[in-house]
Amino acid sequence: RKAILDAAARAFARKGYFATSIDAIADELGATKGRVYHYYRGKAEIFLDVVVTGMRDLIAAVEPISARQDAGPGERMYQMAHLHASMMMLRNHAQRVSVQAIEMRSVAEIAIHQDVLADVFALRRRYEQIFIDVVEEGVRLGDFAATDSGLVVKSALGALNWIPIWYAPDRTPLDVEKVADTFARFIVNGLKGS
Repeated sequence: RKAILDAAARAFARKGYFATSIDAIADELGATKGRVYHYYRGKAEIFLDVVVTGMRDLIAAVEPISARQDAGPGERMYQMAHLHASMMMLRNHAQRVSVQAIEMRSVAEIAIHQDVLADVFALRRRYEQIFIDVVEEGVRLGDFAATDSGLVVKSALGALNWIPIWYAPDRTPLDVEKVADTFARFIVNGLKGS
C-alpha cells in the first residue's frame, strides 16, 4: 500500500489529478493495474489516501515537538516550522498532492467521498491547533507579541505549504536545511514582532 501511495504521489505531482490514470500509477509503481486495484477501487480513493497519509505523517512528526517540556514556545515553534518545511521538500510529491486537496473537493469523483473529506478537514484543524496552542502559550509567557493566533498560524502554514509548489528536488538548487531554517526563523521572528 505504501509503495502504491508513493508511486501515486509522484504521478499526481507530475501530471496532475486529471491526467493521472490507474495505468500511470501502475507504471510508476512498476506493477500491473491489478496490484493497484487489489488495494483501491479507483483513482479518487488513492488521491485521498495520499492526502490523509500525508496529514497524519505531519501530525505524528510535529505533535511530540509541540509537547516538549524542556523547550520554550519559541524553540518549539522553530523546530515545528523547520520540520514542516523539511517534510515539504523531502516528501515533496505527497505534500504537493496534499496542498491540492482542498481545491479538488468539488471534483465529482472526489466529492462523493464525504467521510474522507471530513477526515481531511478534521486533520487540518487538528494540525493547525497544534501550532495555535504553541503560539498562545508564547503570547501568555510574553515570548510572542499579542496576536490573533488562528490568523498567524494560517499565514505561517500557508507559507510553509507553498514550498512543494515552487521547490522541486530535481530542479531547485537550494539546500533543504537552509530553506527550512530560513522559513522557521521567519515565522518565529514574525511571532516575536521582530
